[in-house]
Amino acid sequence: MISEAAGRLVDIGVPIDASDFELFQVASQFVQDRAVLDTRWKQLQTQVHPDRFVSDGAVAQRVAMQWTLRVNEAYQRLKLPLARAVYLCELNGQPIGAESNTAMPVDFLLQQMAWREALDEARSLGAVEALGDAVAARQRSLLDELSIVMDERRDWPAAALQIRALMFVTRFAEDVERRAEALGG
Repeated sequence: MISEAAGRLVDIGVPIDASDFELFQVASQFVQDRAVLDTRWKQLQTQVHPDRFVSDGAVAQRVAMQWTLRVNEAYQRLKLPLARAVYLCELNGQPIGAESNTAMPVDFLLQQMAWREALDEARSLGAVEALGDAVAARQRSLLDELSIVMDERRDWPAAALQIRALMFVTRFAEDVERRAEALGG
């Protein structure tokens, strides 16, 4: 970690261990404006880029590099809805536990099985694309539901379940995309 003295060499107004939301000066919520995140990322990069500290010596450049890594890491988490949702849950004391908790509602599992079967049986690019459209619609629906669960209800256990469902759907969407590419799509 950066020493306090070295941390003063690159001062952007927040400590390096501030939350990503604090660092980017945005509300700690799921729904974010991507253009605002992009603009703030560029501003922060301008402030902390190691090239700005060339004449300040090796320590200042090392600190600037740590800040650059911190800003980029935060940006990657905040710009991707799934990563942002996981991070927000964890900030609110609700780990996702995707590796150890794969329990899902029966109707969700039945839908997954039906999709998997449809993908296995799909012989044409059109059939795979139609399935892809259905999966994409479900992803959008889960994201919309997640914004309500997280930002309005602030129900972190329910959000964790939604996130795990979104992870399943996202992985399946990747399978559908690979199949479409294999069929020439």
